[in-house]
Amino acid sequence: MSDSKSKCLGVLTSGGDAPGMNAAVRAVVRTALECGAQVYAIYEGYQGMVAGGEYIAKMNWDSVGGILQQGGTSIGSARCAEFRKREGRQKAARNLVSRGIDRLVIIGGDGSLTGANIFRQEWPELLAELAEAGEITQEEVDAHPQLAIVGLVGSIDNDMFGTDMTIGADTALHRITEAVDAISTTAASHHRTFVIEVMGRHCGYLALMSGLATGANWVLIPENPPNVDNWEELMCQRLKAGRDIGRRHSTVIVAEGAQDRFGNPITSSYVKQVLEERLGVDVRITILGHVQRGGSPSAFDRYMSTVLGHAAVEELLSAAAVKEPLLVGIRQHDVISSPLMDSVKETQQVAKVIADQDYETAMAMRGGSFSDSFRTLRTLLRAQPHAPSPDQRQLRLAVLHCGGPAPGMNTAVRAAVRLGLDKGHTMLAVRNGFVGLADGDVDEMDWMSVSGWVSRGGAELGTNRSIPMLKDFYAIARQIEKHSIDGLLMIGGWDGYQAAYEVFRRRDRFPTFDIPIVCLPASIDNNLPGSQLSIGADTALNCIISAVDKIKQSAVASRRCFVVQVMGGDCGYLALIAGLGTGAERVYLPEESLSLLDLQTDVDQLVEGFQLGKRLGLMIRNEHADPLYTVDFMCPLFEKEGGDLFDVRQAILGHMQQGGDPSPFDRIQATRLAANCIDFLIAQAARPSPTAAAIGLHGGKIQFTGLEDLPRLSDKEFRRPKDQWWLGLRHIARIMAQPGPSSTALDAAAPCETEIP
Repeated sequence: MSDSKSKCLGVLTSGGDAPGMNAAVRAVVRTALECGAQVYAIYEGYQGMVAGGEYIAKMNWDSVGGILQQGGTSIGSARCAEFRKREGRQKAARNLVSRGIDRLVIIGGDGSLTGANIFRQEWPELLAELAEAGEITQEEVDAHPQLAIVGLVGSIDNDMFGTDMTIGADTALHRITEAVDAISTTAASHHRTFVIEVMGRHCGYLALMSGLATGANWVLIPENPPNVDNWEELMCQRLKAGRDIGRRHSTVIVAEGAQDRFGNPITSSYVKQVLEERLGVDVRITILGHVQRGGSPSAFDRYMSTVLGHAAVEELLSAAAVKEPLLVGIRQHDVISSPLMDSVKETQQVAKVIADQDYETAMAMRGGSFSDSFRTLRTLLRAQPHAPSPDQRQLRLAVLHCGGPAPGMNTAVRAAVRLGLDKGHTMLAVRNGFVGLADGDVDEMDWMSVSGWVSRGGAELGTNRSIPMLKDFYAIARQIEKHSIDGLLMIGGWDGYQAAYEVFRRRDRFPTFDIPIVCLPASIDNNLPGSQLSIGADTALNCIISAVDKIKQSAVASRRCFVVQVMGGDCGYLALIAGLGTGAERVYLPEESLSLLDLQTDVDQLVEGFQLGKRLGLMIRNEHADPLYTVDFMCPLFEKEGGDLFDVRQAILGHMQQGGDPSPFDRIQATRLAANCIDFLIAQAARPSPTAAAIGLHGGKIQFTGLEDLPRLSDKEFRRPKDQWWLGLRHIARIMAQPGPSSTALDAAAPCETEIP
């Protein structure tokens, strides 16, 4: 931008800390510097703005080095009673103007953002008063006529309108899920019941989603209290029924703002008392407390905070000054902006309707996905499914896997089986993919067949990459007829999609194939058409980032450069997003050409950096980035050219990326998608000509894409979709990685002129 050099902005964090705040601060600083603007960090939030002096510090590229993986906020946050008074805000205005700051990125909750808006409204008057008192000049007043503000929501509660996710919420879910998974093992050992209290203020998001992600047996949230007077008796009946069918433990998750339908608080201690008195069971309470907002941020929080921080600066440095304060948020993976105060008012309105006991409105205001998740959870909480209606058609729905293993597959099967049974249908498990279907390896599943699968990695039904050949279609047709299969759910990857498509397109030759078929995307490569995200990719990213964090600690201690190779096939999603989440200096993707000149440039930058005091180097390479310039080629090249400056090591992460328990995101999305798949199969089975489709996430919404469109949407040679939304993030990765506008770009896009993806 032509006038960026004359612009100056500040960034502060305020309110409660949230994992990912550091990633946002880093993105703000480096994007501003790349655009040629000056940027200041305001330490200790509004307290530092009022105090001035060393609390408002000019930042350079290295000022935010090494903070990406740190939890909390490196620039601090503090309550400031003085800023709530006009005199305090006047001091803050003087401190900002004296440094030329008239643009602010505020990272905080609704209270912090409300305070920022009051400050913005008073800005012209505050400057006029300061000029009249002789504390600033009229020229300074004229140079800074208004204060531009962009807000980013830093809150683990995920309670803010204007964004699907708030900074820190995903990490908080990780902490809760890890804790509940660990507690479940000790609870099962002793036949115990655990009551677990989670944070969230007036929002039940953490409680609801952690309930889905952990298979909790009862969940209490403020938006939808139990709708019966004697809710305690209902809870006890449900938990006892679960024990009667063989459950060894029970888990009750209580949101800190939980209440009954009359507005009376429901505390974890009260729930414990009820369960002990009425069931005579051994009950323990775990209040997770501030552990939920601590620790290193998750892969999603690092990625999202980086993208939002970059977008906030672009808004502030746009040609047209920001006249209205904006909230920058995210909808699935699209950056969105909305009027700040409209979002704040909507957020505060939810708390009001809950206080007024208007729970129906509260649920509606939380959005469709929140309500759908709650309805799904109510079914999964049951100890046994509803009995089928005598007059309904009872379908026989089959579930199978095909493709590589992906964390979350078991979670999806569990949800599909239980939701299908609850709707009165028979659920069939096909073992070993389409090979098993051809061989007739089909079992009927009951409610307890999938007990414990919500958190289990791998694929209990078995999976392989076998796509049916000519002779297989006859065998598959016979088995579909033999087992009276009325619908097929395929949970898997690229090979599964191709197999389902081959079955679908042979309907004219095999009448038994004329059943509804739906594909649920499950692949760590995130390379499937019809969906922006696949189940398993988030878990793989967290696995990569956890490993690279450890590698970086080793590299710093020994002055090393690491070349880390990740999976992904011919799709560079894992490599690029992992690069954003780890602060890699270079990412090598199969979608981009790689030459010896590129590698020489990378070597030159490494040498220059280590000569200037750099202590580590990090390169991330997709496994198919180039057939000739392999890790075994790159490491000796870097080692030779680095001389005595640094050592070079390689780390090939391998199949650990496909393993491990699924992340909360993968568990939640697997459950949501499976629920919609079952509804799709039931609806299509009632039609004379049922369709076949793939389910997917698009812009935060669940959509279905007809299988007949797969060839048009797919790059068959490279086994990836033609539309790869995440490639639009390459310019952000470049900005975050290389200091200054002269750095080598990952693409040809000019800084600050690329459209936000």
